[in-house]
Amino acid sequence: MAAVRLQPARRPVVGIALVAALLGSVALGVAVGRVAIPLSDQLAIIAAQLGGRTFEGDARLSAILLDIRLPRVILAALTGAALATAGAALQGLFRNPLADPYLVGVSSGASAAAVLALTMSLPPLAYALGAVQLAAFGGGLAAVSLALVLARVGGQTSVASLLLAGIAVAAIGGALSSFFLFSSGERIFAAYAWLLGGFNTSSWELALRIAIPIGMGLVVLLGLGPSLDLLQLDEEAAAAMGLRVERTKLLTIAAATLVAAAAVSASGLIAFVGLIAPHIVRLLAGPTHRLLLVLSALAGAAFLVLADLAARTVLPDGNLPVGVVTAAIGGPFFLVLLRLRRERIA
Repeated sequence: MAAVRLQPARRPVVGIALVAALLGSVALGVAVGRVAIPLSDQLAIIAAQLGGRTFEGDARLSAILLDIRLPRVILAALTGAALATAGAALQGLFRNPLADPYLVGVSSGASAAAVLALTMSLPPLAYALGAVQLAAFGGGLAAVSLALVLARVGGQTSVASLLLAGIAVAAIGGALSSFFLFSSGERIFAAYAWLLGGFNTSSWELALRIAIPIGMGLVVLLGLGPSLDLLQLDEEAAAAMGLRVERTKLLTIAAATLVAAAAVSASGLIAFVGLIAPHIVRLLAGPTHRLLLVLSALAGAAFLVLADLAARTVLPDGNLPVGVVTAAIGGPFFLVLLRLRRERIA
């Protein structure tokens, strides 16, 4: 599917629209719930907080906004931005818009480690200090490291070999997760809830904890934008133009893995964000990667905030896992995209 060819002067319009969409989704995500919080109250509460003053209205609204909804919305936005940016980078690396951050084994390693931590009956203090998130983060990094070792031959990392190695590592991680679940006893429900994805454990501390690695990874990926543009030719042509191809591939994989692992560690497994957001942005704004990465972050953040809003409001008596919502949207999107690509190839 070809990208829509926008004039350079019109591309900022897409950026402005996505910024507006993100701000609107955040305001809506904070406002809607069992207790509605109007925009005027939202602004008054935040202004009072920034000014070191006490909100003069309903103290209950202030507590709900600052302690419950705003951390959840910020965490969802960070996770969506991370998954979408990692997806855009890996799609550029694999030169395939069907690529996804989970393709190289991040999700399988993170899920296996998180399920292990959840089923080990650790002390409550360990869970309070983020044992599950740390385990998931380390598991995601370890899985991709293993895939890289398997794919690297003679000092070179073949993209096709990395894809196959990622599939193999994902199978191993899936088997380990199933084993841990099977032997987990009564803790299976906590592990299963994590696998479905969601933000029920959101907090300011957790948002800050993942913001640091996500920020570091996003800076590296933005710096690699022009290099990813060169890789769209082919590796030989890019090398002839002076690009250090192997270094670019390793840095892209490392930064995308760092970003995706941090996101997965906080939210559990949330699929399709890294596929949907970059593809739509590529259609609207073209394939230039530095712009694509920034706009994908905005689109992914807005999309996941709205998906989380749907997840916590669609059922009258409880939260639906946000992974179910993104899968319900992303599954049909992927099938349509696959169909259109087949027609283009034919």
